[in-house]
Formats: sequence, C-alpha cells, structure tokens
Amino acid sequence: MSGSTKVMGVLTVGSLVAVTAYTAALGSNGWLWFGWVVLGLVTIGVVASRS
Repeated sequence: MSGSTKVMGVLTVGSLVAVTAYTAALGSNGWLWFGWVVLGLVTIGVVASRS
C-alpha cells in the first residue's frame, strides 16, 4: 500500500471512531453515518485500484 492509501485507511478508521463517539454521546445522526459509508467505499475503491 502506498502512503496515500494508508492515510485514507487511517482517516476512515479515525472517522468511524469519531462518528461512534458522537452517536454514543449525542445520539445518532444519519448524515454522519452516510458520510462515513461513502468514505469507506471510496477507501475500498482506492485500495482495490492500487492492487
């Protein structure tokens, strides 16, 4: 994996932690989860295209 792919992976996992913490503290927000799913799909696409 290249450096940019690793950064995207770390960003995706970090955003999952942040969205989960937000949901636990303040309640669910569908737009945050939707954004995380889109980010996850983009990350998967980048990883698939690099390999």
